[in-house]
Amino acid sequence: MTESLLYQPSWRIIDQSSLGYQFDALQSFAIDDTLCAFVGKGESPATARTWVHHQTIVLGIQDTKLPFLDEGVKFLESLGYRAIVRNSGGLAVVLDEGVLNISLIFPETEKGIDINRGYDTMLELIRKMFEGYEVDIVAREIIGSYCPGSYDLSIDGKKFAGISQRRLRNGVAVQIYLGVTGSGAERADIIRQFYDIGLQGAETKFVYPDVKPETMASLAELVDPNLTVQTVMLLLLQTLKKESEHIFASQLTGEEMPLFEQNYVRVLDRNEKAL
Repeated sequence: MTESLLYQPSWRIIDQSSLGYQFDALQSFAIDDTLCAFVGKGESPATARTWVHHQTIVLGIQDTKLPFLDEGVKFLESLGYRAIVRNSGGLAVVLDEGVLNISLIFPETEKGIDINRGYDTMLELIRKMFEGYEVDIVAREIIGSYCPGSYDLSIDGKKFAGISQRRLRNGVAVQIYLGVTGSGAERADIIRQFYDIGLQGAETKFVYPDVKPETMASLAELVDPNLTVQTVMLLLLQTLKKESEHIFASQLTGEEMPLFEQNYVRVLDRNEKAL
């Protein structure tokens, strides 16, 4: 049996879950790209990064091809959201103060990390984090959810999380968004309206999701109403501590900062062109 990627000799923790409104989601993409490069070269250990962004809708590349994209983005802005475009796969997702994002950044193994192994590692982490709650966390596509994929995580058929991956310079970043608090259905309804406005009934080559708000919920709705982003952070740290000889807190190092700054400029430029 292949040894779990969750076990690492050392886990570096970068917690950016409480930076507030000033923390821009585009910075997150640049940070993960930077970590991929340094972890991939063996100059930084395996890293778990946590992050929360306020009032942000992250669009996928396909979303930028909506026939009435400008009107869709204006609708999101009218609700107080900022729309940006991500650099990994997938479609539109909602980020707000009740959504905890986790990135696990690994070095490629000699044989290479199979794409499903990356997804399975994140699934294993989430199951271990919530094993005390005796819930059955299932990985399968939830039709009617936003950003649907084969590694949607659900409880009782309701999706609370989605996983994506980014591979760069021998580093692998596996990213998950966890709807911790708030209403999953209300978030889904925002995306449903965005697609209605962005499509306006037009025929497109790409089939956009027909979002059904009732297919989505938060962990507070599904598992325990007392859950918060902070309590889920604690579950994460406790779980990684069991999976490692050593965990330590850190921010980007002096060596990593110059590459981050380059990546951030590139991400900003790319985002402006996409929108």
